[in-house]
Amino acid sequence: MNNQFKKIVCPVDFSEPSKCALAQAAALAEQNEAELQILTVVQPLTPAMFSDGMMLAQPDALPNQSEKLAQNLLVQIKTKFCGNLQGRTTLHVAVGVPFVEIVRHAHETGADLIVMGSHGRTGIEHLMIGSVAERVVRKASCSVLVVRDGKTSPTMP
Repeated sequence: MNNQFKKIVCPVDFSEPSKCALAQAAALAEQNEAELQILTVVQPLTPAMFSDGMMLAQPDALPNQSEKLAQNLLVQIKTKFCGNLQGRTTLHVAVGVPFVEIVRHAHETGADLIVMGSHGRTGIEHLMIGSVAERVVRKASCSVLVVRDGKTSPTMP
């Protein structure tokens, strides 16, 4: 059998859509005897400025604790979704802007495929929040599979 994918990256934010994507990514990795890399991105907190000019400083320990929490959550999700792939699954935590770090990780590791969930936001919510999946599709140098969670129905024109 000619395996189409050798290295699959699955970014997760621990939402239901990303869990659906991880289930799909694990199935594809198993079918293709591929390596599965589960990635989560911790966004750094920025100091907040209040109307009286005071700044809420970010404690130095907070980024490290966020990364440790993310790593622990990745271990749990790997156990739940990647039972047959334990030896071929690696966990990665990045800090930064999610779509930038996903694209960077996929490029630097030579991924053949990114499998990610979509929240299916539309309208003003999509304009305000944006779509990480959409940005990854536009910027990634490899194929991207966007998995819907099935709870949202597409709107027809």
